[in-house]
Amino acid sequence: MTEPARTSEPLEQTNDRSSAKSVPGSILTTGLADNTQLGREADVTWYFEEFEQRVPAPPVPASAARDFVYQALAVAALALGSHYMWWRWTASLNLSVWWFSVPLVAAETLAFGGSVLFFLSIWRGGDTPRSPLPATRNDIADDVLEGDRPLIVDVFFPTFNEDVELVRRSIRDAKAMRYPYPIDVRIHVLDDGKREQMRAVAEAEGVGYITRATNIGYKAGNMRNGMEQTQGDLLVICDADTRPFPNLLEETLGYFRDSRVAWVQTPQWFFDTVSGRPLTEVLGGWLGGAGRGLGRLIEGVFGVISCGADPFGNDPRLFYDVIQRRRNWCNAAFCCGAGSVHRREAVMESALKAYAEQVSSAVAPFTTQVHDPVMREELFTAMSAEAAREIEFTPYKFHVSEDIYTSIVLHSDEHRKWRSVYHPVVVTKMLSPQDLLTWSIQRFKYAGGTLDIFRNDNPLRRPGLSAWQKLCYGSTIYSYFAPLWTVMFLLAPMIYFFSGWSPVTAYDSDFYAHFVPFIIVNRLAFMVGTWGVDSRRGEQYYLAFFWLNIKALRDVALGRPVKFHVTPKTRQSGNYYVLVWPHIAIVVLSALGAAWMGYQVYLGEGNVSAYIVNVFWVLNNALSLWVMVSAASATVKA
Repeated sequence: MTEPARTSEPLEQTNDRSSAKSVPGSILTTGLADNTQLGREADVTWYFEEFEQRVPAPPVPASAARDFVYQALAVAALALGSHYMWWRWTASLNLSVWWFSVPLVAAETLAFGGSVLFFLSIWRGGDTPRSPLPATRNDIADDVLEGDRPLIVDVFFPTFNEDVELVRRSIRDAKAMRYPYPIDVRIHVLDDGKREQMRAVAEAEGVGYITRATNIGYKAGNMRNGMEQTQGDLLVICDADTRPFPNLLEETLGYFRDSRVAWVQTPQWFFDTVSGRPLTEVLGGWLGGAGRGLGRLIEGVFGVISCGADPFGNDPRLFYDVIQRRRNWCNAAFCCGAGSVHRREAVMESALKAYAEQVSSAVAPFTTQVHDPVMREELFTAMSAEAAREIEFTPYKFHVSEDIYTSIVLHSDEHRKWRSVYHPVVVTKMLSPQDLLTWSIQRFKYAGGTLDIFRNDNPLRRPGLSAWQKLCYGSTIYSYFAPLWTVMFLLAPMIYFFSGWSPVTAYDSDFYAHFVPFIIVNRLAFMVGTWGVDSRRGEQYYLAFFWLNIKALRDVALGRPVKFHVTPKTRQSGNYYVLVWPHIAIVVLSALGAAWMGYQVYLGEGNVSAYIVNVFWVLNNALSLWVMVSAASATVKA
C-alpha cells in the first residue's frame, strides 16, 4: 500500500512529495505530478472534453404553495383512480373473454398501486437545514477528545478496469477541494485491478494506493478493505469517473454537526449527456420560417423542447431532485454510492451489530437444543468464536447494490436511529452511459440488486424502519415489478386488433366519464409533483425497460446470483439491435394490427370508438419503445 496524501503532518507543513495550492484557511495537498511520467496523458483526447465547461442546473426552488397544490391533486387523483378501478372491476368487464379482460384490469390495478406508492413517497418537500461547517473533529462527535484535532476525511476511488488517465482526472479534481479550516484530506485509489500503471498514477499524484489479494464482495469488499487500512472520521465515496467540485466538502460537512447523521447523499450529474437540437431549429430546417414559428408556439405551451436530447434517458434529475429530495423529510433518502459522504463510526458500528447478529443466528439453532444453562452458555461461546472466523465482517454489505442495502441496515438501527441527508446541490460530475449496452448493464444491475434485497432481506419485514421509510423503500422495490403490468399493456392492443375481442363491455360515454377525469388529474398531479424537472425520457424508459426487467425478475426468482459487472466509463462501438428485438417485434405487430383493424372499421365491421382508443394506446407504447430502438441503432466510436 502506498502512503496516502496527508495534509496535516504537522499542520504547518505540506506533504514533502508535492506542492500545495494556496487555499485560504486550508491545508489541502494538491501533489501535481509531471505529466510526462507515464507518457500518455498529454496525448489523450476524450469525447467529453467539449462538455467540460458545462455547469449543472440548480435545484428546483422549494415551494410550500406548490406542495399544497400537488397534495390536493394527488388526493383527487387517488380518489378518482379508486372510483375508476371499482367501476372497472364491477361494471366494465367483458366476461365473455375473461381470460383477456381480467388480466388487463389486474394490470391496471397493479399500475394504479404503483401510482399510489409514488405519490405518497414524494408527498412533501423538506430540505435539511444547513449548519455551520465543523472546524475540528469534536464538532461532529458526541464524545470529546482532550486534544482536539482537524477533521480527517478519506476520499475513496474504487476502480477495477477503468482507464488510469480517467481516474487521474478524478484524483486531481479531488485534490482541488477547498475548506475554510485546517483539514486532513487523504485520497486513496482502491484498485481491484491490481495494475502497476494505476499504482504509478497514484504515486505520481501523491495519493494512496490500496489493493488486496482477492476481489471478494465486489465494490463493497473493496471499500471494506480500504476502511481497514484508513482512519478518516468521514469518508467520501467516488466512482472512478466521479470528479468532485472544489466545494464538495463545504457543501456537505456541516450536516455532520448532528451526530446522528450517518451519511449525506448528493445528486449525481452526468455532464456529457447529448443536448439535442431545439425544436424551433428542427422545424425551421423542414418548414423554414413557418416551422420556426410553429416551434415557438409549441414551446410557448410546453416549454423548451430539445429533439434528440439524452437518447439513453441518463438525466437523473427525476430521481434525485424529486424522488430522493422529497423523501428527505421522513429520513428515507437512501445512499446511491458515488457523491456520498459517510460517518465512519456509523458504518462500522452498524456493521459490528449486524456481524454479531449473524454470528448469533448461525449458532442459535444448535445452542437452543441444550437445556442446561451453563452448558448452553459454554457451547454458545465456543461456537460463536468458530462462526466469527467463518463469517465475513462487512462494513458495506457484500452485495451488487451495496449502497441501498447499507442504507436499509443503518436506517433500521433502533438504538442509534441514524439519519440520512439528501443535499440537493450538485457537487460532482460523472460520465453517463454512452451506448445501449453500457446503459443495459447499469440498469440490469440496479433492478437485479434491488429485487435480490427484497427476496433475501425484505426491508418491509425489517424492524426499526418507520412506516414512511418502509413505504419509500417499498415504492422503490415495487417499481421493479413493472413487467407484471406493462407487458399486458403492450399486448392488449394487439390482441384487440387481431381478434376483435374487447376487454371492456363498451368504449362508451360511461367509460370516458370514469377514465378521462382520472387520467387528466393523475397527469396534473404528476406534473406538479415533478415540477421543474424533465420527466419525459424517464417515463418512456420506464416502459421500454420491460424486457431487461423481466430478465432481472426471472434471475432473482430462480435464485441466480446477481453478478456485478463494472459499468464501462467510455463509449463502446457497434449497434445493439439484439437488445431490442422484443421492442421492434411489438412495434411492428402493433402497426400491422392497427392497419388490419383499420381496414375492418373501413368495411364497417369494427367498433370505431374502440379502434380510436387502442390506436392512441399503441402510439403511446410505440413512442416509448422506439426511444430504446433508436438508442440501439446509434453507432459510436470507441
